[in-house]
Amino acid sequence: MKSIHKAVLTASASLLAVLVAAPVMAQETPTSVDEVVVTGIRASLQQSIQSKRNADAIVDVVTAEDVGKFPSSNVAEALTIVPGVTVDRQFGQGEKVSILGTDPALNRTLLNGQTVASADWFILDQPGRTFNYALLAPQIVGKVEVYKSPEPRLDEGSIGGTVIVNTRKPLDLKSLTLQGSLSYLYNDRSKKSDPQVAVLGSWKNADQTFGIAVSAQHAKDQLRRDGIESYGTIPASYYNGGNPENPVSSITNGNCTGTCATTLAANPNARGVNSLSVSYFEQERVRDSYTAAVQWRPTDALELNFDWLKIKATYDNTNQSLFAFQGNTWNSLGALTAITIEDNVIRKASFKHALSVLDVQYREAELNSDTYHLTGKWTGDGIDVSGEAGYSKADGGTTRQLYGEFLNWADYTVDFTGTPGSPGVLTYTNPTADGNPLADASKFSFDGGWGGGDPSVGPTGYNAGWGGNIVSKPTTDKESYAQIDAGKDFDGVIKRVQVGYKYRKHETTQAMSGVTVSVYGNPASASQFNPSIVPSNYLKGFDGVTDAMGSRFKIDGEALANYIASGGYLRPWQAKPVPTIFGNAEFTAQNWGIEETINALYGQADFQADNVRGNFGLRYVKTESDSGGYVCVNQTATGCGTTAADWAWTVKSKKYEDFLPSLNVIVDVKEDLVFRFAAAQVISRPNYADMSNYFWLSDQILTGGGGNPDLNPYKSSNVNASIEWYFAPEAILSAEVFHKDISNYILQQTVAEQHFNQARNAVTTYQISRPTNAGSATVKGAAFAYQQTFGLGFGLLANYTYADGEADGGAPLPYNSKHQINISPFYEHGPFSARVTYNWRSKYFTGLDRGDQMFVRAYKGLDATAGYAFTENVNLSVSAQNLLDSEYYAYANTTMLPRGVYRTGRKLQATINVSF
Repeated sequence: MKSIHKAVLTASASLLAVLVAAPVMAQETPTSVDEVVVTGIRASLQQSIQSKRNADAIVDVVTAEDVGKFPSSNVAEALTIVPGVTVDRQFGQGEKVSILGTDPALNRTLLNGQTVASADWFILDQPGRTFNYALLAPQIVGKVEVYKSPEPRLDEGSIGGTVIVNTRKPLDLKSLTLQGSLSYLYNDRSKKSDPQVAVLGSWKNADQTFGIAVSAQHAKDQLRRDGIESYGTIPASYYNGGNPENPVSSITNGNCTGTCATTLAANPNARGVNSLSVSYFEQERVRDSYTAAVQWRPTDALELNFDWLKIKATYDNTNQSLFAFQGNTWNSLGALTAITIEDNVIRKASFKHALSVLDVQYREAELNSDTYHLTGKWTGDGIDVSGEAGYSKADGGTTRQLYGEFLNWADYTVDFTGTPGSPGVLTYTNPTADGNPLADASKFSFDGGWGGGDPSVGPTGYNAGWGGNIVSKPTTDKESYAQIDAGKDFDGVIKRVQVGYKYRKHETTQAMSGVTVSVYGNPASASQFNPSIVPSNYLKGFDGVTDAMGSRFKIDGEALANYIASGGYLRPWQAKPVPTIFGNAEFTAQNWGIEETINALYGQADFQADNVRGNFGLRYVKTESDSGGYVCVNQTATGCGTTAADWAWTVKSKKYEDFLPSLNVIVDVKEDLVFRFAAAQVISRPNYADMSNYFWLSDQILTGGGGNPDLNPYKSSNVNASIEWYFAPEAILSAEVFHKDISNYILQQTVAEQHFNQARNAVTTYQISRPTNAGSATVKGAAFAYQQTFGLGFGLLANYTYADGEADGGAPLPYNSKHQINISPFYEHGPFSARVTYNWRSKYFTGLDRGDQMFVRAYKGLDATAGYAFTENVNLSVSAQNLLDSEYYAYANTTMLPRGVYRTGRKLQATINVSF
């Protein structure tokens, strides 16, 4: 690891020198819609240091001295320069933020101090309490505060920390401000480019008592993600026709004889992937956002503010996975002929006349959000009263998925014996008979079932094939709130006392409807849907892949979607399927809703005595929740009935109260040395999906899961301490230690349960995963940070965080990387400016899936920005994100069992900025 980091540092320094030599960035550079770069770097960092120095808690601050001047590609990426903050980049950019080694779900993100409704576009995501940072256009942001220790006045709900995103206010801007930017964004993997536009206008009167600011941003990003995937792991015995009820006797079945049979018999519980796929994911992300802010100070004592944020975004995407499907948990899908097992892991296996599958999912996804926030504050002689009220709503999710499945039978080998950590190789071993199915769409037929009848006449004697489905899965998230706060100033050691009350009502719902595409015979092959070979840079950068894997075919996903939607596959006697909630138990179970009401009271005292200052207080919170979902009330021999009368909407209620004391003590040891100590009791509520009243089963792979409405909140006793040395202007050297003792920790637990299997028409054993309050957990560690501006315009930010987290029995905690490094050298002199940012985090656990522990391998990223100011009003900036085209490597239990290995390409952007 040391050699890698040394090489990256050397490369970063070299790249910085090149960027400085090329006159391309300015101190006064605002940025584009998505590639946000702090310009005026020194001024911005100086503001951040000053805000941190004056804070009465353990806080880190990222500021931007002008609209859009953020130090990275989006708000989440910008936070990586903060010690203890890490981001997850599954789709190539930061979307989820972890603080001090905690799950993103254990942190809160607030907009101007309040909840902003959020939703996800991905059909496999479940609504939670995490915030999708990709939704926020960075131009609207003026400052971001990361609170690592709480204060009673702040909303509860975070164990790791609270991120407060503050938008710009018109009275803080110039009397008349007009700014605009036009960008050109290019992705070197998708080979596509798009313009980006942002405009802002602000006005305030001469008395600076009234101001209005409005802005609009348009962003478009055409993403391509190349990947190698598998969809679960199975025991070795299942590779040859085994199943949970009779997994070993089938060793003598078929072609697994001699060494194959001996190896299999000696290692029946060795694990292997159930499939190996080359995936091709394309997405067009379009986001339009609008803001308005009004400030009015009719008197010196009274101020009113109104903020509005609107987001309209689409995330349409097509995923095409072409995979060898060698087996699942209840039957082998081909004849096993050879197997290699090492360290209880299947490293290589060969199959004869085995199944290959092309799955194509065409999805239309969107997100629409509206947020309204009204505040008022009256300030008298040492007394102040303020009130806030607002409403935030987000509608999102997949409005329509059309899923088609095509089948092929051939001989192939899956091989993981290459370099440790390589994603795996798929080779078709009988090219004379089979050709290369990866490149021949005609060899894949719409899953048409089997039987002796004539499917053109009717279903008699014929079994339908599962050709896919038509599904919609919209979600809604909304919150209304009101609060009142009052404070009084004093002259003694207690400088201020503040009390307040807050009411919040939150509603989250998920609806899912769908219908299976039942296919009889072979009405179509993949060749009918405009097949073409993938671009020549497909799978570029992946270790060990073959030319055949890199030259697979793809089809026109929209053409297939239209074919399915129009019923082009239907036989004359078939009725056109209609998506419903109740036609399939898997869909019915995904319909649920949660209503949560929160009442909070707090009291806080701020104190100062000589060089000691801080605050202490108590926050009382009462939480009431109702979780609704469908439960089957008419179980038949083939499963639950398929009408609304067969299901009943049931609601389970939960209520709990919490008393949350907190203390922050700051000692100004010397003018340039500050010591901080914080202790608090905190909570974090369960994810909405975790506490939902739903349940699902997969009859093919015998897994299932659901929510748990009876979950208790996470509770934690947090202790933090830090020392900060401000040894020079624009410089800081700091060290922080932290310890979190968490109870009621929620983890997915997988147990064997008996349920009715509709495919088998019998009660069957399933592996069921549910969230439970599994016990306790601890997170402890330290963070070290260094920041300084040198002579000749050079400067450096660097930090390292160690976070050791584990649950009872040593179980890993989600998103906890033990080690994290951020390094960001910069240069700024006259009209030139440049910056390089390198991030590295060690491996981390993401959760349980189908009984497997899921991890992501160590991840590193490198970004750079540069620019040049032609005048005070016109400047040019360029940026490069993901310069290393970093690999996101997710695996099950061991790196030799990859579940998803992805690359998304480099993003290059040039922006011209104009301001008046």
